[in-house]
Amino acid sequence: MPLKLSATASKIPYYPTAGGYSLPDGVALLASNECPDPPLPEVVAAASAALAATNRYPDPSYAPLRQALSDHTGVDPSLIAVGNGSCEVLLALGEALLEPGTELVYAWPSFSVYPHLEAASGATAVRVPLDDDHRHDLDAIADAITDDTRLVIVCNPNNPTSTAVGLEPLRAFVRRVPEHVVVLIDEAYIEFAEQYRPEDSISLLQEHPHVVLLRTFSKLYGLAGLRVGYGLCSSTDLVGAVERVRQPFVVNVAAAAAATEALRHPGETGARIAQARESRGVLEAGLSALGIRAARSEANFCWFDLPADGQDPGEVEQRVIASLRDGGILVRSGGALGRPGALRVTYGTRGDNERFLAALRTALA
Repeated sequence: MPLKLSATASKIPYYPTAGGYSLPDGVALLASNECPDPPLPEVVAAASAALAATNRYPDPSYAPLRQALSDHTGVDPSLIAVGNGSCEVLLALGEALLEPGTELVYAWPSFSVYPHLEAASGATAVRVPLDDDHRHDLDAIADAITDDTRLVIVCNPNNPTSTAVGLEPLRAFVRRVPEHVVVLIDEAYIEFAEQYRPEDSISLLQEHPHVVLLRTFSKLYGLAGLRVGYGLCSSTDLVGAVERVRQPFVVNVAAAAAATEALRHPGETGARIAQARESRGVLEAGLSALGIRAARSEANFCWFDLPADGQDPGEVEQRVIASLRDGGILVRSGGALGRPGALRVTYGTRGDNERFLAALRTALA
C-alpha cells in the first residue's frame, strides 16, 4: 500500500542537490557554495570543548552567541534570532506569517528554498522575473505587492545568479513596501559583495519596523557542516514570531560555540574574502576565453549560460554536468535552479578552479 502524504507535504519540493558525493576522494566540490577552507583551529577547539557538556541541552537564549553577534553587528541582542542555518530562520518566519489567502513575493530564479514557503503554508507565491542582467527588478517586485502580501524576499547577492543590487536602490524599495509586509533581505553572501558592506544595510533596521536581514555562518566562516544562521530584526515582534513556531534548542552547543569563536577572527575572514575575489577574476577570465559571459558576481560563486549553438539548453547542461562529474568536479545544475542551460559554480581552491576550467573546455569541445 503506497504511503499517503498530507496534501501539504505532497506539494513541498525536494531541495535540489548535486549528484556525485559518493565519488572517491579528490572531488572538486563546487556545487554548494561552501568555503574551500576548513574552520580555524581555534574554532574547531571551541566546538570540541563544547562537546564535553552535551549531556545538557543548549542554553535556549543562546546569550553568548547573540552577544557576540551584537558586538559584531551593532544590533541589540534582543533583535537577533539565531537558527539551525539561515534556512531555519527563513522557514520559521514563513510559518509565522503565511497562510492560505496570503501572498509571498520574490524574484525568480532565486534561492531554491523559497518555494517551500508557499507549499508549506498554502500562501500564493508571486514570482517576479529577474532583469536581463540576472538582477532583482525592485520596481517590478514593489508593483507586485498587494493588500494580501505578508512577506517579500530580496536575495542580495542573489542565489543562484550571484548578482546584487546597491544599498540606495534597496533603501528606496523598502520605502515603497507597506509596513504590514515583512521585507526579508537574504544576505547569505553579503560579505563577498562589493555593492555595499555588511554593516551598511544595518541602517535599514533602524529606519523601518518591518525588515529582517538574514545571514549565515555557512559560507564565509566555513561552518556549513554545523548549520548556524541568524536574522537581524527591526523589532522584537519579528524575533518573537520566529520563536513562537519552531522547536526549542535549534542550535546545538558545538555549533553555537564554533560560531561565537569564529567572530573573533576578522583577519582570517578578510583573507577569505580576498581569496574569493581573486578566484572571481580567474574564473571570469577563463570563462571569457571560452566565449562565455558570466553574470556580474558579488558572491563566492558564478552563474552563466552554456553555449547551446541551437541545441536544447537543458540537454547541453546535462551533458556538460555529466562530463564534469566524470572528471571529479561537482557543479550545480541551472535547470534545478530555474534556468535550464545554466551552471552555478562555487569558487574553490586555485587548483579546483584550474581543474574546472580545463574540464569545462573539454566538455564543451
